[in-house]
Amino acid sequence: MTTQAPTFTQPLQSVVALEGSAATFEAQVSGSPVPEVSWFRDGQVLTAAALPGAQISFSDGRAVLRIPAVTAAHSGRFSVRATNGAGQATSTAELLVTAETAPPTFIQRLQSLTVRQGSRVRLDVRVTGIPTPVVKFYREGAEIQSSADFQILQEGDLYSLLIAEAFPEDSGTYSVNATNSSGRATSTAELLVQGTGPALKHLSCI
Repeated sequence: MTTQAPTFTQPLQSVVALEGSAATFEAQVSGSPVPEVSWFRDGQVLTAAALPGAQISFSDGRAVLRIPAVTAAHSGRFSVRATNGAGQATSTAELLVTAETAPPTFIQRLQSLTVRQGSRVRLDVRVTGIPTPVVKFYREGAEIQSSADFQILQEGDLYSLLIAEAFPEDSGTYSVNATNSSGRATSTAELLVQGTGPALKHLSCI
């Protein structure tokens, strides 16, 4: 019987997978006698305990490692080693797990308001993004901090700036910046607080 050292006719290919999705490594190996196949992760023998849920198979020279739902912790270097009496061969590839991301998007933007002095004002925005954006309110470019006069609230994707009692000096350009690792979005509107005249209906974007 002719012997032949293992050879990878189809080596492993590196995989980029979205967090929560499946990742599969495949390699085709030849050799005589039929090689025994072992898998490694970052140089360590891969065991069921080290990688719960992983599915390993070897049939007709095809070695497969499948991870049904990857997490960031699965990222690393994976190797498959084929061994028989004539020798051994190894193929190595990388697994990179990326988180799903989406830049901030305003699904409800700021609305300009005109109100009478002393009115209670509410400025609302709805913004989405993955990861959850950091949202900040500004007046004339200066960040607004929560205080007795200005209150910033969040409920899910709804962010609100409450002005308990508006005065003419509160008039100006208000903006909201939403930022995450994927990008940034801005919404801007004007607030006009009138010192005289009939009371105007409070407007709030729902």
